[in-house]
Amino acid sequence: MTRPDLVVFDCDGVLVDTERLTVGVEARVLGELGWPISPAEVVERWMGKSSAANLADVAARLGPEGAREFDERTTAELHATFERELTAIDGVVALLDHLDAREVATCVASSGTHERIRRTLGITGLHPRFDGRIYSATEVRHGKPAPDLFLHAAAAMGVPAVSCAVVEDSVYGVRAGVAAGMTVYGFAGGLSSAEALAAEGAITFDRMADLLEVLAPAPARS
Repeated sequence: MTRPDLVVFDCDGVLVDTERLTVGVEARVLGELGWPISPAEVVERWMGKSSAANLADVAARLGPEGAREFDERTTAELHATFERELTAIDGVVALLDHLDAREVATCVASSGTHERIRRTLGITGLHPRFDGRIYSATEVRHGKPAPDLFLHAAAAMGVPAVSCAVVEDSVYGVRAGVAAGMTVYGFAGGLSSAEALAAEGAITFDRMADLLEVLAPAPARS
């Protein structure tokens, strides 16, 4: 695509390195509650979907009480883990600086709740970069892989979907961006493979630096 008018970033695994910390905790707690599952299975089953969808899946397997305990335990443990260990994805600050310098608009469209997004972006110092331009799956009827969230973000920013680029790291997120009619760049430096992301229609990349001149090329010299 030509230079986008808006770059829509997923949050978890794209801006902040939460996914690596999250999947191990979720797999362990589920196992303790009676659902043996590996971190890789958590990635395949849930990564990119909303918290509400994931909790509904837990409730179907472990019942409402099991889902409540899972939510309480993982939330408390991850809050503490994020405070100690959470960092921004390597290279994302330089990418945001580059987009700002080229005057390319940006926003966040995440499957997380606003509370979670504020927490993780706040810990990593990224929240001021997106204040007032953060959209959550809680605002739409259908979360990823439906296109609703990305279309909502584009409409709120006043940009046609066809003029938007999405940066995603999950299969469900890529499906949502493609369904929204946006150009999707799939970050293969996280927990999803380049092959899995490309199969859903993403242009894959391994480092945030790979996007610098793709999303915001330097002006042509006369």
